[in-house]
Amino acid sequence: MNLSSYIEKRNGVPLGHKDSLKNMLTRSLGAGKFSTFWKYWNPIWSYYLGKFIFKPLKKILPAAPSLLLTFIICGFVHDVIIIMVRSKIILLFTPWFFFMGCFVLLTNWLKLDYSNLQWPLRALINLLFILGCLYLAYQVKIEI
Repeated sequence: MNLSSYIEKRNGVPLGHKDSLKNMLTRSLGAGKFSTFWKYWNPIWSYYLGKFIFKPLKKILPAAPSLLLTFIICGFVHDVIIIMVRSKIILLFTPWFFFMGCFVLLTNWLKLDYSNLQWPLRALINLLFILGCLYLAYQVKIEI
């Protein structure tokens, strides 16, 4: 599947459509599972993460560690950008994305499904997962 098809599948509208951002936010925040949140969040980035990180890792590792490593690598890429901008080593995104990957695996293992709740409640739950993971990441943040 090419990037354009992938984005249209995730957002329901073609790449560059005026409703693309609105659809991404509505679908991701309103997801009934934390793993589904990530299916809709930032489809351009997730396309490349899936194609160049997750799928190659999955050829040599089971799906769960491949997913966790993909989250860690994604976080590290975010950290590298911050390091380049600030000229200081700060690792916050790497642990943050590690915790979010762990929560995806944990909520899948627990079969946590809140899709029967109304959209505002689903959005609140997803935001609480994200902010909870950010809180945990701040507890282990590395700054040199």
